[in-house]
Amino acid sequence: MQALAAGVEPHTDMNPVLLKPETDVGAQIIVHGKRIATARAREYAGMKPSLMTPVLESFGRLKDRADLVLVEGAGSPAEVNLRKSDIANMGFARRADVPVVLVGDIDRGGVIAQLVGIQAVIDPEDAAMIQGFVINKFRGDPSLFDDGYRLIEARTGWRGFGVLPWFVRAGELPAEDALGLGEARKPGQCKIAFLALSRIANFDDLDPLKLEPGVDLVMVRSGEAIPGDAKLVILPGSKSTRGDLAFLRAQGWDIDLLAHHRRGGHVLGLCGGYQMLGESVADPDGIEGPSGETPGLGLLDVTTVMTEQKTLTRVSAVHAATGQPISAYEIHIGRTEGADRARPFATLDGVAEGAVSSDRRVHGSYLHGLFASDEFRKAFLAQLDIPAADQPYGARVEGALDALAEHIEAHLDVEALLALAR
Repeated sequence: MQALAAGVEPHTDMNPVLLKPETDVGAQIIVHGKRIATARAREYAGMKPSLMTPVLESFGRLKDRADLVLVEGAGSPAEVNLRKSDIANMGFARRADVPVVLVGDIDRGGVIAQLVGIQAVIDPEDAAMIQGFVINKFRGDPSLFDDGYRLIEARTGWRGFGVLPWFVRAGELPAEDALGLGEARKPGQCKIAFLALSRIANFDDLDPLKLEPGVDLVMVRSGEAIPGDAKLVILPGSKSTRGDLAFLRAQGWDIDLLAHHRRGGHVLGLCGGYQMLGESVADPDGIEGPSGETPGLGLLDVTTVMTEQKTLTRVSAVHAATGQPISAYEIHIGRTEGADRARPFATLDGVAEGAVSSDRRVHGSYLHGLFASDEFRKAFLAQLDIPAADQPYGARVEGALDALAEHIEAHLDVEALLALAR
């Protein structure tokens, strides 16, 4: 979404070091789009100083290509216990010599303590990098926060760049995390349920469905049952297919899915969700975690073997059932084969992609971002007797981004913020 807002193509330099969680304490370490290691949290802490080099390399390349680079921190600048090896917050700011603006989320409460407390606990040289603050997501009359705003300025010596009121169209933008997908329910409309897997990935695949007025998109959380009246259940992507298969079974969702299918319901698995729908998922080399093989859900006659090579590409496809074009991307490891591949979900330059069950009610595909293709989305929903709107998804997102830009310009001192850039 950030690349879209900037009007540029996404690039791995925008996220030079990516953590792909596999367990609660371990993750794949991906640098410039390539997996370099799997590490537990303590091991990763020891690796971080060496990862500052590729981070700075990416920053340098972005500076050469762009007029302005905005660097988003991760976590908090006040995590002083992690400061020694920090590469994402004040550690990066100091090494790259970039000014810092703190953004306080007042909707969560405690924003005065957040900002004053940061200055109280961080190193004075780190604090000197901070040029000011913004208050975000304010609801109600902003003048009611005037005293708090002045108190923060007085206690910290940092200038305020403004208070940004709540942006009501934020829900039209691709979700930053999966929590944003479950907010706007539409009772009485056709229900599509998706499973909030513990290691869910690429959840913005579902954003175009969320904006369809005829769709009630339901996020099924841990401890909840899959709704019995859902027309379609979607298994989204996962950062750890076998790990999330175990999670899915622990919720009892495997039983719910079988019952849903017996009732005549439809199922769509995307990427890792596609792999889960098959007979088995094998990881002989331990690429996504401990080596081994996990039984799948058995709703598709396919099997998956994890492979070291990662597929990472933009694609143009054609939906096999409707003939509608799909603009999408693939980002996955694993090779999936089996009898149901004879009924492909789509074709890429004439080559079969994905799989469909013999009863045509279970679909699996490696294609991400497919629902952003308007004609495909309408045709796919029509197969389920779900009406779709005519409004292009891309135009709606662009409209929301333009409105957000105007919102920011109306309430923040943008000229002063831009003047900070070096």
